[in-house]
Amino acid sequence: MIKFTPILLAILYAVAMYRFSAWRTARELDARSTELADPRLKKLTDRMAASLDLPRIKVHIYEIDPVNGLAAPDGRIFITRGFFRKYQNGEVSADEMASVIAHELGHVALGHSRRRMIDFSGQNALRTALAMLLNRFLPGIGALVASGLTTLLAARLSRKDEYEADEYAAALLTKAGIGVTPQKTLFTKLEALTQARSGAAPAWLMSHPKTEERIAALEALEARWSKA
Repeated sequence: MIKFTPILLAILYAVAMYRFSAWRTARELDARSTELADPRLKKLTDRMAASLDLPRIKVHIYEIDPVNGLAAPDGRIFITRGFFRKYQNGEVSADEMASVIAHELGHVALGHSRRRMIDFSGQNALRTALAMLLNRFLPGIGALVASGLTTLLAARLSRKDEYEADEYAAALLTKAGIGVTPQKTLFTKLEALTQARSGAAPAWLMSHPKTEERIAALEALEARWSKA
């Protein structure tokens, strides 16, 4: 029984962390968001809603400056104020903003947003359990090894989710008559919009795939669809 104690403790820790993280996320979003009201974007989201046989797609503005789109575990879609400001300033087109919304819808539809919350809690639990076990064999560095392994696992899972959400968005945007082009043009802008440095981290450590790889995946999709 003693051998399994770290694992049992890690499982209990993961459950507790998931519940706390879900509650804290919902509370933060409730306190710092309002419903998006923009006529141009509403026309586009209405077209996507019709393609999904939904009455409407509700989008919220999350009042933070970093440029990002978010899919909450409860299924709500958010665009940050910083991202919306780029749209208002003309740096991002309405079609490109619609592609962000479609991407986040993909995370919701494919279960990524809820799973990511579970994965986050599970990764913390796995890190704790691995650190406890590895410290027996690698005193002093077991925790570092455990942290590195879980970080690599999380990055790989996250990149897979991004590709899947891109594909969902591409299909939805095509069905809605908006097309895939806004996705590709936005990808070329994201580095500048987020003020990221190209090559700052190896692709296998990044939570999102490289821009050129995402565009290439979309072009491969378009080629496959054109032959169908």
